[in-house]
Amino acid sequence: MGRGKNMGIAEKIRILLVKRGNISEAELARRLVAAGCENMSAQNFNNKMKRESFSREEISKIEEVLDCTYSVEHREWFTLNDTGEEI
Repeated sequence: MGRGKNMGIAEKIRILLVKRGNISEAELARRLVAAGCENMSAQNFNNKMKRESFSREEISKIEEVLDCTYSVEHREWFTLNDTGEEI
């Protein structure tokens, strides 16, 4: 996928979850808690996905947990660290 393709961050995260082995949003929330986002319940994560309102710290934890890099240039995108694929 090319950089962004006008998708919101929630859609990009959903694609990352599929690319990383069909991880559920609830599982990602659990992994984020284990990585240090103490207040990231499955419900809180779901609300953030609906609002597309992640803090930079939360994005950093998503990068860590899903082994990707978040970039902002003209558009926002994630790059999978192992394959270089941009989402």
